[in-house]
Amino acid sequence: MAKGGANVSKEEPARFGELDQYLFGQSTHYEIYRKMGAHPGLEKGKKGVWFTVWAPNASSVSVVGTFNGWRPDSHPMKKVAEMGVYELFVPEALEGELYKYCIHTKDGRELYKADPYAFCSEKRPGNASRIASIGGYKWGDALWMQKRQEFSPQTSPLSIYEVHPGSWKKHPWTESNPEGFYNYKQMAQSLTEYVKDMGYTHVELMGIAEHPFDGSWGYQVTGYYAPTSRYGTPLEFKYLVDYLHKNKIGVILDWVPAHFPKDAHGLAEFDGEAVYEHADPRQGEHPDWGTKIFNYGRPEVKNFLLANALYWVEEFHVDGLRVDAVASMLYLDYGREPGQWIPNKNGGNENLEAIEFFKHLNSLVTGRNKGVMMIAEESTAWPKVTGDVHDGGLGFTLKWNMGWMHDFLEYMKLDPYFRKYNHHKMTFSLTYAFSENYILVLSHDEVVHLKCSMINKMPGEDEDKFENLKAGYSFMIGHPGKKLLFMGQDIGQYREWSEERELDWFLLQNKPNEHLQAYVRDLLAMYKKYPALSGNDTGSECFSWINANDGDRSIFSFIRWSPTGKNHLLFVCNFTPVDRPDYRVGVPRRKQYRLILDSRNLKYGGSHEVPEVYRALKRECDGQPFSIGYDLPGYGVAVFRF
Repeated sequence: MAKGGANVSKEEPARFGELDQYLFGQSTHYEIYRKMGAHPGLEKGKKGVWFTVWAPNASSVSVVGTFNGWRPDSHPMKKVAEMGVYELFVPEALEGELYKYCIHTKDGRELYKADPYAFCSEKRPGNASRIASIGGYKWGDALWMQKRQEFSPQTSPLSIYEVHPGSWKKHPWTESNPEGFYNYKQMAQSLTEYVKDMGYTHVELMGIAEHPFDGSWGYQVTGYYAPTSRYGTPLEFKYLVDYLHKNKIGVILDWVPAHFPKDAHGLAEFDGEAVYEHADPRQGEHPDWGTKIFNYGRPEVKNFLLANALYWVEEFHVDGLRVDAVASMLYLDYGREPGQWIPNKNGGNENLEAIEFFKHLNSLVTGRNKGVMMIAEESTAWPKVTGDVHDGGLGFTLKWNMGWMHDFLEYMKLDPYFRKYNHHKMTFSLTYAFSENYILVLSHDEVVHLKCSMINKMPGEDEDKFENLKAGYSFMIGHPGKKLLFMGQDIGQYREWSEERELDWFLLQNKPNEHLQAYVRDLLAMYKKYPALSGNDTGSECFSWINANDGDRSIFSFIRWSPTGKNHLLFVCNFTPVDRPDYRVGVPRRKQYRLILDSRNLKYGGSHEVPEVYRALKRECDGQPFSIGYDLPGYGVAVFRF
């Protein structure tokens, strides 16, 4: 292999110029992906492709691909910056061709690496990068993008449908598509129809960034800038986002800046040494996960991630990023025993570089893109995750409420007899519900690895399971916080989720599953219709208990107050199979209370229709001056508007 690439070229002005070098070294080259990677273009009137890569420890670098027979001596790259940036124009290269970088290490090894900034990848197991353009798409979502600027996650409805695209629906086996994947365009129509019908406001897509191992569900990324080729091209992914937007559905992506896998073609020891990760395994490796940890203190690595977040938001019009495994980034001792980690300069376990990264990231993304959400999957009591960065916060828009999810599921799994001894599991979350801007989540992680599907977590026979789940979902909708359900949970799928097969859509031929789906559909419609459920999720004035202490009967009653001053909602939820004829619940006003949701309605598999309007009597109950009487069935839920 030619060694001339080791010296900085003095012949022609580099495409990666001095300003690029300066900004990259400051972590502020926010569109670095327009320079790094493979870009079709012109040079001296010739069509070809510019290749640019950062490999600071390399002895030399060449680009290999289908255009040169994968010969490492064919196209040596020029080193154009002392910081280790190499570039080359290849007139023979064409869009659609495959390529990698052949990196000669200082100790004489030859590594073949995929392009960290590639816009497209070869489908596994090949894993080469593919020359692709992301320009030229004609967007049709101008109205959505304009309205998005007015979107307030604190006051707007936000009900998220979490989707793993490869297993949501599958085609029957064919020789040309043995895995049955829907492509991005097919997914656009089918997914949009379902989400619109059910009434979700957003979809959250798992596993869009390229990843070689299907079983990682997309959480071990090798192609941070490449929409996975399992489902099509980058422009086809734009079509999916565009189609959803034109149908008034937002798009959130799972984003994984916490770690990356050790696959030979990926970022790990990219040029033979630690580049994207810390060299010391006490800082640079997850002992439990077997993956590498980004070096958030290295400017070029920080720039790689910052620009990547902006890339998805600004190039693909994505409306939010759900940041995975935030806790693992915040704590230096996360998942480690004593001696396996290095304290920070103050002797503590906080990762100061990651904290600074989050502040920079969230300020940057939301500052440049009004209405875009940055969502933290953070499982600890770290303070001010959604707090303002100028007040010591991390600056996230929203945070997954993992504590609520744990307590809620532990309660719901109990035999109803024992729920009276665990009443606090459903009330405790209200003591901290307004400390952050929360999303209540029932995510994919809760229906895998022998944790049981949502319906099979419920106690009792089949009928009991469905009634339990309806009650649980009702409590979730009434509880302050935005909402997220994983696919299959709204139809009562019995089997645990697997990325290898589609959801069990055939279950909708069964009445109980059909009734559950209809119930969730109406819950979501109610959630979107009434500002009481979403218009003031961050202030304690939006919620008040009527009776939080009825543990003996396992009944919860509470009010969601509307910020408009009208259409307040009263929830009554019974979590035992015991009927409570003429159940009396206290109310604050002598008004008419209109029943707008009743779990025993015929269309949900219930027994009969009931009166719609109940008039409050001057009869003290639950510490309130007035009350209404209601025939509350076992596992019954009633929501009244007043």
